[in-house]
Amino acid sequence: MEIYLDNSATTKMSESSVKAVMDIMTNIYGNPSSLHSKGLEAEHALKNARRAVADSLSVSENEIFFTSGGTEANNLAVRGSVYARIKRGNKIVISAIEHSSIFECCHALENEGFQVVYVKPDSSGNISIENIADAVDEKTILVSVMYVNNEVGSVLPVESVRRIIKRKNAPALFHVDAVQAYGKIPIKPQKIDCDLLTVSAHKIHGPKGCGALYIKKGVYIKPLLYGGEQEKKIRPGTETLPLICGFGAAAGELGTPAEISARLKNIEDLRNYAVSELKKISGIEFNSPENALPYILNISAIGIRSETMLHFLEKKDIFISSGSACAKGKKSHVLSAMELDPKRIDSALRISFSSDSTKEEVDILVESLKEGLNTLVKSVK
Repeated sequence: MEIYLDNSATTKMSESSVKAVMDIMTNIYGNPSSLHSKGLEAEHALKNARRAVADSLSVSENEIFFTSGGTEANNLAVRGSVYARIKRGNKIVISAIEHSSIFECCHALENEGFQVVYVKPDSSGNISIENIADAVDEKTILVSVMYVNNEVGSVLPVESVRRIIKRKNAPALFHVDAVQAYGKIPIKPQKIDCDLLTVSAHKIHGPKGCGALYIKKGVYIKPLLYGGEQEKKIRPGTETLPLICGFGAAAGELGTPAEISARLKNIEDLRNYAVSELKKISGIEFNSPENALPYILNISAIGIRSETMLHFLEKKDIFISSGSACAKGKKSHVLSAMELDPKRIDSALRISFSSDSTKEEVDILVESLKEGLNTLVKSVK
């Protein structure tokens, strides 16, 4: 029995998403920019996919721009924003627990002369709106705050950021990385009042290699690439239509806000069950805050290095992770920013659920973790 609990890294594609990808690859293979009938057929498919993603966010399809994924969309949002507003200031405010595509992009911008303020979390991984407010001033041209942290699941106060920007008289654009929140909680960019918002297909049972950036009507950012009319010149280059249509199919399956909320409640029940069972194991400590998005549960199996436990579980066909897949095993900057004990960081494990996850899978995972703690050689002191 395969137990896959690494859904924050990627999800299994849904049948409808796979079918959409195959249909485009084999039947609707024209270039959406071509003027003949095959091109027009492809353009129609592109429009349908864009409408599906837009509808899932309750925005206009003219506000959705497709990219190669969340990383590109985040880079486009950050670099495009600051270079569009460079004459109005040079300060960027982000949280210290952003995804590496934001974190490393801002490190690079520091080398180009921008000032970056990294707002630190508390020991639970939560970011206070007061600390964000302290960092924003009249020279701030971008505030970028993720909706849900990808490693510990903390939910950041995105719905209060716009108020801070206005109160501080800042000329800042406001960007939200919603990759881990998309499809798991109802999201409406207009309610958040953000200028830009990032989503990704492979976190909602769509294909890898496709994401989107919401850009509010009237907001201008500079493109990263040049050389075509596609995506209104914001992201030129022939669209990856099979992946985009797979994204559209997955977005169409998310359902109504009520259906998303119902799934969230089911996952909350499953997470609470997992926590209650894990608390029975000596040596397990919890790194996710109690108010974390229940889809993500970060723990530490004290004394056993993350990679050692991961390989032990893998032999039992149980798949979880040690943190962000993009980090590829490197020490977590998120847990480090939380100032956790090094032994907790070195033994951290991320369990991430989907609507397919079950209590039976949790039971098997718990028993396997208990076995691992009892049999593996302790290497984290």
